[in-house]
Amino acid sequence: MLQHSWQLYRRWCRWSSPFIHLLTLTVVTFGVLAPLICHRLLHSYFYLRHWHLNPMSQEFLEQNQQEGQAALRYFEELQILNTSKAPGSEAFRPLLLVTIITVQRRSDFHYVLQVASRFHHLLQQCGAHCQSHRILLCNVEPDPSSHQDVRLLSSFFPMVSRNKSREDSDPGVNQFEKEKQDYVFCLEQSLLVYNPEYILIVEDDAVPEEEIFPVLQHLLLARFSKPYLRDALYFKLYHPERLQRYFNPEPMRILEWLGLGMFLGPMLNFVYSWATGHPSLSWPIVLFFALYSMALSELVGRHYMLELRRLAPTLYNIVPVTECCTPAMLFSAPSARRALGYLKELHCRQGFAKDIALYSLLQTKGENAYVVEPNLVQHVGLYSSLRLNDNPKLL
Repeated sequence: MLQHSWQLYRRWCRWSSPFIHLLTLTVVTFGVLAPLICHRLLHSYFYLRHWHLNPMSQEFLEQNQQEGQAALRYFEELQILNTSKAPGSEAFRPLLLVTIITVQRRSDFHYVLQVASRFHHLLQQCGAHCQSHRILLCNVEPDPSSHQDVRLLSSFFPMVSRNKSREDSDPGVNQFEKEKQDYVFCLEQSLLVYNPEYILIVEDDAVPEEEIFPVLQHLLLARFSKPYLRDALYFKLYHPERLQRYFNPEPMRILEWLGLGMFLGPMLNFVYSWATGHPSLSWPIVLFFALYSMALSELVGRHYMLELRRLAPTLYNIVPVTECCTPAMLFSAPSARRALGYLKELHCRQGFAKDIALYSLLQTKGENAYVVEPNLVQHVGLYSSLRLNDNPKLL
């Protein structure tokens, strides 16, 4: 018995043994290579927060400040060239209206100028495919004339402003309810001024990705024709990267994670068999590589796996929505009218902001909503208009 156990141990521990190969691969991957490669990846489990968070946050703020100044120069140069277009609403019905909700905040970052300049540039770059798209500014600053960046942008884009009302002066209206009322106002004005087929409500610190219009073109004209998507209450174009992990209570993510293991397990087993000359298929080794690939993808970060989908608009994923957050929300005209009716019935407060209010409607009203992956905007506003923070961080 002892001799048999010793022989079994020696067979497992030979350098040619699959056990030694896979053990070595695991130790080298998770103990050496992944920590060395991923220690600066913000949304990875290998990220060394205590080493990198403060300098990376400071670097991001400095870079964002420079981008704000660049956006300011962009519009100042357009003014000099006299290429501004007289604001107004055309007679035809736009396919897509981009409504930028803005309120005055840190003036040195020029958040709304960053967003508007990127949309303006991307629309020009898009050319004929985006001729039916329009941009509307929605100024919800309590004193609209005090918003300096909007005064500059009013030469280039149509604008609506929300003046102080009796509801705003009511001390019972908290900042979360005020934000919801602003959102309702901008959505309502978008329908009244342009009556577009689709409305993209963008907050003034959500800078669009380079491919946003080609992807939206594909979604609006192809994917959204499916009945279950056509009747959705809204589509989110942004979900925080820190909340995109596989290890999450969302069933769709777990299924996606299992599917990744089922796909990569046999494929990596084939590569291993070819490299070592072992039989082509071994179910224990398939299971190992399935678990190995699932663990690696989770620890490195699902966010970075999603980035591969940017290769083509057809690769973008549409999955059931979660409650956070609202930097970029797409509504069809009928769904926008439904959302307006629902939101007017709700009162927001701390712990029940507009994003949670919208998500709650899915259950109470029997609606559906979806999120597009990967994100189509970057959330650059570390300085929030709701929560004051003098020393913001990326995480």
